[in-house]
Amino acid sequence: MANITAALVKELREKTGAGMMDCKNALAEVDGDVEAAVDWLRKKGLAKAAKKAGRVAAEGLVALAVDGGKGVAVEVNSETDFVARNPEFQEMASSIASVALTAGSETAAIEAAAYPGGGTVAEKIQATIGKIGENMTLRRAAALSVSQGVIGSYVHGQVAPNLGKIAVLVGLESAGKAEALAALGRQVAMHVAATNPQGLDASSIDPAIVEREKGVLASKAREGGKPEHVIEKIVESGIKTFFKESTLVEQPFIHDGSKTVAQALQAAEAEVGAPIKLTGFVRLALGEGVEKEESDFAAEVAAAAGSR
Repeated sequence: MANITAALVKELREKTGAGMMDCKNALAEVDGDVEAAVDWLRKKGLAKAAKKAGRVAAEGLVALAVDGGKGVAVEVNSETDFVARNPEFQEMASSIASVALTAGSETAAIEAAAYPGGGTVAEKIQATIGKIGENMTLRRAAALSVSQGVIGSYVHGQVAPNLGKIAVLVGLESAGKAEALAALGRQVAMHVAATNPQGLDASSIDPAIVEREKGVLASKAREGGKPEHVIEKIVESGIKTFFKESTLVEQPFIHDGSKTVAQALQAAEAEVGAPIKLTGFVRLALGEGVEKEESDFAAEVAAAAGSR
């Protein structure tokens, strides 16, 4: 068996852009022959996938999976919205969400988990990259569970069952009627999709965000020439308004603006037949926080024409 040196691995990586372990495995399979290893990686789709790995993948889909009192949302990215409409990509995103129900919300654990039909999730993604020809990534995942009650869910911009542009999970703990709870959970999930709250309640907002908001309010008041004792009251009032706008329980319920979400849940307890506790929510919006590459299509066409 050939001695697979670090230099050989480095050379193969430079030729293909494939991962270190993939390069090492390829060299081991072909007794250290670099050119044969390149072909081995190409046959596996790994070299082709690696060359695309630097391209921004900000399109794709978010997917939901719910089973009893547990739910998970995942974001699987592609380079173009066209691929997001591909049935094979949609099936893969849906299956990854199902895998995450057991594997958990850590992307590394999901990628290492078995994919339905064989191999791992990571291997399925790589194979699909090679087949479809675009970079794809499992960007993130988030899970939510309740000990008793329901996980309400909603997908905005749905292209297929539990697949779309925004995925929301809401935890409602209650011993009440499951059907009524599920309907209420969906309504609250729709609210979260529409309003994008920063936290469940005031205690769940990052203190740094609250302090920054206080600083902005105080600065505005000082610029307006307000005295310090007045500024303190302005800041206190402004923070209350901030919490009403940014926390889920204090926001006006989109289905009944005369009530906050907390008041709407309390009012629903009579129909449900038991107290209801809103335990948390998950909201994943496709491409959120990803810096997309801006391209000048006309310039690209002109450059291509000039190179011929």
